[in-house]
Amino acid sequence: MSTVLVTGADLAPQALELLRGHEVVFAGKAPSEADVVALCERHDPAAIIVRYSKVGAAAMDAAPSLRVISKHGSGTDTIDKAAAGERGIEVVAAAGANAAAVAEQALALMLACAKSVVALDARMHGGHWDKATHKSLELNGRTVGLVGLGAIGLRFARMAGALGMRVIGFDPFATNAPEGLELVDMPTIWREADVISLHCPLTEDNRKMVNAQTLAKTRRGVILINTARGGLVDEDALLAAVRSGHVMAAGLDSFAVEPMVSGHPFQGEKGFVLSPHIGGVTSDAYVNMGVAAAKNALDVLARQQATA
Repeated sequence: MSTVLVTGADLAPQALELLRGHEVVFAGKAPSEADVVALCERHDPAAIIVRYSKVGAAAMDAAPSLRVISKHGSGTDTIDKAAAGERGIEVVAAAGANAAAVAEQALALMLACAKSVVALDARMHGGHWDKATHKSLELNGRTVGLVGLGAIGLRFARMAGALGMRVIGFDPFATNAPEGLELVDMPTIWREADVISLHCPLTEDNRKMVNAQTLAKTRRGVILINTARGGLVDEDALLAAVRSGHVMAAGLDSFAVEPMVSGHPFQGEKGFVLSPHIGGVTSDAYVNMGVAAAKNALDVLARQQATA
């Protein structure tokens, strides 16, 4: 019986059913990288399903039987893929399993920013009636620029199109676009978008792609939405741009350092709508990602066993 290590405290029952016949070990709610290494030394898993924490070379070396690292989600930036490749360990992801959930979160953040939902709610609860002084932004006819056109980006594109927005997008791997989406280059995104929404993985090439230089190229009053990875944004530059009014608002579900701790400069700052990286955390996505992660791991193990 081989062991599957889950870097979290739980997994959907449907996923556990698929893993029946394997020993499943849970790392707990918030495992550190050192915790993962210790569990690898103790249990020598054949597969790791990654929910939280990083999985680096030390964990891989602590598990001689490790053959596959399967992400419970679509982003694999917490996995040292170069180290895995050097050791013949496959890295797989549950691409698309949480697409609906994350796209809906991006839509919610965009609407919250454009319509000042959070600020107006606070004012109303405080006994104020700002009808005579407040004007929201109408999205119909505005341009939304999407960076990344995978399952999440394309789903969000359809949502934005349904609002009457012009939808433009950039993805270095996109060869054709569905009706209603115009493929453009990044300079066009910066120059023409009223809303910029990030839906791409984090790589060394695009780290801090949203920075002082690129923000300076955007329209004054732009809205930034990030439901992808916090490392895509230079947070100091974004803070300065929001404070200056160049960026009207930022709706963020991911951050450079997670979890966000007390004292972060975004906290209490006007113009920021924040959520704790829960775009993909719905009851449906929890099942979809768990099942996909389990299936992906089992498929790799079965294929490697068949060719051994």
